[in-house]
Amino acid sequence: VACLQEEKLWDAMKVTACVLGAGLLLFTALESSAWYVQNIWDTLGHFWQTTWLKLYYLLEGKESTLFLLGAALVPFLAFWCFNGILMVADVTGKPTFITRYRIQLGKNDPVDTKKLCQAIHTALCNQFFISLPLLLPMFYIMKWWGNTFSKELPTFRWFLVELSIFTVVEEILFYYTHRLVHLPLLYKHIHKKHHEWTAPIGVVSIYAHPVEHILSNMLPAMTGPMLVGSHIVSIAAWFSLALVTTSISHCGYHLPFLPSPEFHDFHHLKFNQCYGVLGVLDYLHGTDTVFRQTKAYERHRVLLSLTPLSQSIPEAPRRAE
Repeated sequence: VACLQEEKLWDAMKVTACVLGAGLLLFTALESSAWYVQNIWDTLGHFWQTTWLKLYYLLEGKESTLFLLGAALVPFLAFWCFNGILMVADVTGKPTFITRYRIQLGKNDPVDTKKLCQAIHTALCNQFFISLPLLLPMFYIMKWWGNTFSKELPTFRWFLVELSIFTVVEEILFYYTHRLVHLPLLYKHIHKKHHEWTAPIGVVSIYAHPVEHILSNMLPAMTGPMLVGSHIVSIAAWFSLALVTTSISHCGYHLPFLPSPEFHDFHHLKFNQCYGVLGVLDYLHGTDTVFRQTKAYERHRVLLSLTPLSQSIPEAPRRAE
């Protein structure tokens, strides 16, 4: 047993070292390339700065309006525009360019429209009656920082740093709150609603009990910007990115050139695996061991061709009974 524990600890240390090393290399690469990107950003900077100032003066510098626009309206539009495209494919089976990349073959083909309407209704209720009220205390925290509504936009380099912080904070908070709602009592009364979809679709990303929506959806995304004191433009970009990314994780399609949804799709299929977003904490806690033994794990990568991974890495044929 002691040997196994030492081996597990050593493996965890190696993974941590790999992740930190990869992160350091990525950060160095971004730092190296950021200078060139910053030049491009500076070239366009006058345009963006002028556009921001026009909006700022158009709204007469009203901080509450600027915050509502950036933290609520822009992410709302990003979420529903992206999911609107996915829902057309879910309901009609077209365009085949999307549906041919279905992960769980034969499921949601087409999607049950009654269940879909229920998911849309719950998602809208969560956005209007949970997310919006939660933005009120966030507004006052951001106002306290003093630079959230600055007339000067953040630099591209600082925005990259912010995104890194937001991602780490979200991973930690989401993993542990997600594990929390999988406790039997909380699962039965709270998280079971989200798991009604064993083959999820994009809009299901915020189809959840109100308590779960607060704990696992809102707080992990809100905490990073509140800790850093981010500009409202950074908040708008982060919230939009977070909503689109979680929609991809739930969409049920492994589309070319987009992040792999195999990890979270497997969680909906098996329930007790793959609780996080990045997968680092899952490895350290051993909550991805079953996933790593599956074809889904082999497919868990960015698809760089137009051939569906369900074809290039098919499931092993079942043995005859």
